[in-house]
Amino acid sequence: MSKTQKFQTEWAGRTLSIEVGKLAKQANGACLVTYGETTVLATAVMSDSVREGLHFFPLMTEFEEKFFAAGRIKGSRFMKRSGRPSDNAVLTSRMIDRAIRPLFDDSIRNDIQVIVSCLSFDGINDPDIVGLVAASCALQISDIPWNGPIAGVRVGQIDGNFILNPTYEEREESDLELGFAGTTESIIMVEASANEVTEETVLGGYWHGMENMDAPIKLIEEVQKAVGKEKRNMSPQTDEAKEKAAKIEEVRVIARPFVLEQIEKLFFATPQATKGERVQQKKELKKLTEAFLLKKSVDPDHVGYGTSNVVEILEAEVVRNIIENDKRIDGRALTETRELISEPKIVERAHGSALFSRGETQVCSFVTLGSPGDEMIVDTMEVDEKIRYFHHYNFPPFSVGEAKPLRGASRRDIGHGALAEKALIPMLPSKEDFPYTIQVNSEVYGSNGSSSMASTCGSTLSLMDAGVPIKAAVAGVAMGLASDDQGRWKVLTDLQDLEDGKGGMDFKIAGSKDGITAIQMDTKTNGLSKEIVEACFLQARDARLEMLESMLAVIPEPRADLSKYAPRIITIQINPEKIGDLIGPGGKMINGIIEATGVTTIDIEEDGLVMITSPDPEAAKKALEMVEACTKEVQVGEVYKGKVVRLMDFGAIVEFLPKKDGLVHVSNLAPWRVEKVTDIVKLGQEVFVKIMELENGKTSLSMKDAEGNVYPERPPQSSRPPRRDDRRPSGGFSRGPRRPAPRTRQTRQDS
Repeated sequence: MSKTQKFQTEWAGRTLSIEVGKLAKQANGACLVTYGETTVLATAVMSDSVREGLHFFPLMTEFEEKFFAAGRIKGSRFMKRSGRPSDNAVLTSRMIDRAIRPLFDDSIRNDIQVIVSCLSFDGINDPDIVGLVAASCALQISDIPWNGPIAGVRVGQIDGNFILNPTYEEREESDLELGFAGTTESIIMVEASANEVTEETVLGGYWHGMENMDAPIKLIEEVQKAVGKEKRNMSPQTDEAKEKAAKIEEVRVIARPFVLEQIEKLFFATPQATKGERVQQKKELKKLTEAFLLKKSVDPDHVGYGTSNVVEILEAEVVRNIIENDKRIDGRALTETRELISEPKIVERAHGSALFSRGETQVCSFVTLGSPGDEMIVDTMEVDEKIRYFHHYNFPPFSVGEAKPLRGASRRDIGHGALAEKALIPMLPSKEDFPYTIQVNSEVYGSNGSSSMASTCGSTLSLMDAGVPIKAAVAGVAMGLASDDQGRWKVLTDLQDLEDGKGGMDFKIAGSKDGITAIQMDTKTNGLSKEIVEACFLQARDARLEMLESMLAVIPEPRADLSKYAPRIITIQINPEKIGDLIGPGGKMINGIIEATGVTTIDIEEDGLVMITSPDPEAAKKALEMVEACTKEVQVGEVYKGKVVRLMDFGAIVEFLPKKDGLVHVSNLAPWRVEKVTDIVKLGQEVFVKIMELENGKTSLSMKDAEGNVYPERPPQSSRPPRRDDRRPSGGFSRGPRRPAPRTRQTRQDS
């Protein structure tokens, strides 16, 4: 039984430790990685058997959220067991996958699975970066062939200073959240968001992160030196396998000159061909190659060896032409974008809509505005919160001319949707200025390169069409790369299908005219140098500004009014202490207002912000009046119209606001002396009252001091002043006439 060993180092002021030999001992490679008090378990396993006939590298990467890691129980009332991974878990899985995948030999056909599970979450250190380091270590110490190690890092910026691996609290204050994977010399994967920061700031963040990547990489190398296994030899071992490999290479050598000749005739001679036409050209090339090999007397059973690498040769030839001749397969210059089309309001009933096309990539985005109560609840291991803006990306199979079953959102759909969502978040108005919940659906109706960046442009156009007062328009572009084994390279603006092959990259950069808001990059190389990254950012900025100019030409600013089909929201700020009065016991008061007015919803924030949603402006106005009345803080001297709800001998109780009443004493009912309360008011009568006194929760009212009351005819008054006897209390016995007062001493003398 292997002994547990622990290795550690200091990284960005916290301890990073790696423990091996303790858990998952039957995996090819496994380790526990702890940063702060966040701990993840990473395992790497490769099958012994080869999957024959497979045309892709079978790597599976999974990140598992464990609610127990954060001391939480899943929020669903009916399903407490973790099932389908959350979007956050999917995005972390994709991030780790995109970092480790380029460092495998993609000719491997054995199943490889990397599983990263968070076992402890401290609420300070994000498990995604820790998980990426753990996955790198698990692969590095395993017998699985892999060209590592790498590390992941996150860089923030507060007050102009870069922060390495910022905490969640620091990320809230940061203008930049730059997460990437690589080494001290190159970058392999990027996932970033920013608040309109400049290209120079982002590049500075890269260099700062790369300089501090040494600590985790050296720690992984230390672990490998101590416990690492010898890498498995993936070359053919048996005589039969060796013979087969030799035959494959022989047939490919025969086919290669013919394939190159046909590529020039079929592809470079037709630069205006569509993606569908290129698909047919690929099929034609395979047929021609097969016929050529049969003509060359190649064994029919071996012909497939020659046709199987046709696309690989094609992509390599595309790269060669770009590097040597600055010649792209569609005839564009290296910095040239395809035709741009922007068209807002493509349908009537959606609250906002737009079409954005870049070449054959075509996306329609649709905006739906809802009440604050429509916010999406996000319940993950890390957070339990509500989100008021969310973007959903849908990629139906017909967008690439395929017929496949619809199985809901794929991991790719979730990742692309999150990228476009992230790009627009810094531009959204505050909840106080625009309290709507905002949903954007981007439907991909045609795809030939970077539908996620087209979704970013479509989201901007549709939000502006909906009248959402975004701070600035956002556009995005995907940058490509043509590179070879000799170190030659060229950066491409607005890449499309055949340009996204081996030696390439998909570097997506989105932002406004003033700065960057989102970045995502993956590559089919061993990493991008600083020179490539710098060139990419400078070239992408020009393309982004060009796209923004095209978009703003058709809709220069958000529309002044919302769609007539969108709900209206009226807001009012009340004293938080009055929230209970507005809600009422068991919600009786607020539900009564909704029922009486017909508004859709009334949402209340803890700070006293009340939001009334209704498609009918008059209903919303009436509800607002009722909310104001229910929560108004009464002041002495104010006049209200109320209703008599109770009569007593000494006065009347008048309800002047919902659930607020006061006493009008008999002496304040009318400008004259009132004998009986019922001479002036009746039960249920509406009257005007003035607030005279507020004391100990009791309210004194006056009708005679309030204008607008209509009184009955004044009763006749007696001509003589009433005698004192007339004012005696009723009941009891009369003491008879009062006796004269006794004379004083002075009086007797006077007399």
